[in-house]
Amino acid sequence: MKVYGVIGWKNSGKTSLMERLVAEITERGFSVSTVKHVHHDVDLDQPGKDTWRHRQAGAREVVLASADRLAILVEHRGPEPELPAVLTRLAPVDLVLVEGYKRDAHPKVEVWREETGQPLIQPGDPLVRAVATDAVLTLPVPVLDLNDTRAVADFILREAGLV
Repeated sequence: MKVYGVIGWKNSGKTSLMERLVAEITERGFSVSTVKHVHHDVDLDQPGKDTWRHRQAGAREVVLASADRLAILVEHRGPEPELPAVLTRLAPVDLVLVEGYKRDAHPKVEVWREETGQPLIQPGDPLVRAVATDAVLTLPVPVLDLNDTRAVADFILREAGLV
């Protein structure tokens, strides 16, 4: 499985780019999974519902299964799992796109927009292989048009060795 990251500061456009990349890359016939790092508590369950009650009773994992999807809720009750541990939970695919985990050791495209008021991450991270932006920048890595999803997908697929 190839892993490629999309990083950037809050409101830079990471999620919008991820959504477009998944559509573009799967349209080309590749299988894609995604991992999204969040900094807040996540719960797909609702208090009082059966699966919530299973978790409250102490179940380590609870599976919600239906005709259309499967969700596994894991209570790790410890430190936040690191990306490599999260990746081992995924079924094999051609490419895993990771949103966030900006400090982890995998190749990344940084999404940067001047409006965020944040500095570029790229100068301090040699694993940022390109910057996708709507600004005119001169950098030691490729600068990609944030709005040209096809070009960003081409770059990632080449970098990941999938084309």
